[in-house]
Amino acid sequence: MVELKTDASIDAMYEAGQVVGRALSAVRKAADVGVSLLDLDEVAREVLREAGATSPFLGYRPSFAPTPFPAVICASVNDAIVHGIPTSYRLRDGDLVSIDCGAHLGGWAGDSAISFVVGEPRPGDPRLIETAERALEAGIEAAVVGNRIGDIAHAIGSACRAAGYGVPDGFGGHGIGRHMHEDPSVPNEGRPGRGLPLRHGLVLAIEPMLTGGGKDGYHAAPDGWTLRTDDGSRAAHVEHTVAVTDAGPRVLTAR
Repeated sequence: MVELKTDASIDAMYEAGQVVGRALSAVRKAADVGVSLLDLDEVAREVLREAGATSPFLGYRPSFAPTPFPAVICASVNDAIVHGIPTSYRLRDGDLVSIDCGAHLGGWAGDSAISFVVGEPRPGDPRLIETAERALEAGIEAAVVGNRIGDIAHAIGSACRAAGYGVPDGFGGHGIGRHMHEDPSVPNEGRPGRGLPLRHGLVLAIEPMLTGGGKDGYHAAPDGWTLRTDDGSRAAHVEHTVAVTDAGPRVLTAR
């Protein structure tokens, strides 16, 4: 069931989204060579604590997961696309890191993700990340009243494919509100003019995921959570929570 949010609810979701934005900014600032992924998770936990927010990630267990998720961020490094579990792994020079974070505040959820390189980037990494961000911008620009879900999907997929990158099938964005994952799903590829019409009050988490080798294949790691590229190429993942409004898209997790 798709729920349209009131303007007051969207304002409340903005507050949750700002907590997520602060957490991601703090994690990005703390990320350096020698810092562990568990250290970064603790940085995000502290931001949530200070805001009086809770994590929709911690303890989350969808149908595919063998265990509840044990952290407040997903930390996906190099060939990990999404859902990486923070471990004692210490960041190395040149690591490509994607951090996904959520927050529950006042009964509403926010969800966002960033990708960045620690230290000196490998050739191709800046373009991969820039393309992911450009795809996100294209998806947000398409999130206007009168368009359809397929227009968002087409905008994202076109930006990714034009740059020669892969798009993992079956994973993408989603509705968000009282819960982190709500209807509708927002694919990262699709046909324009198809799918659910976009109306004022619809709130979506739009999240491109790109694989650098140009192939779409991926597999689950032994932990049952982390998705890795089949060809070992590096991946990028970015995300914003966006409200569709009569005045245009409103990014609720803007940093």
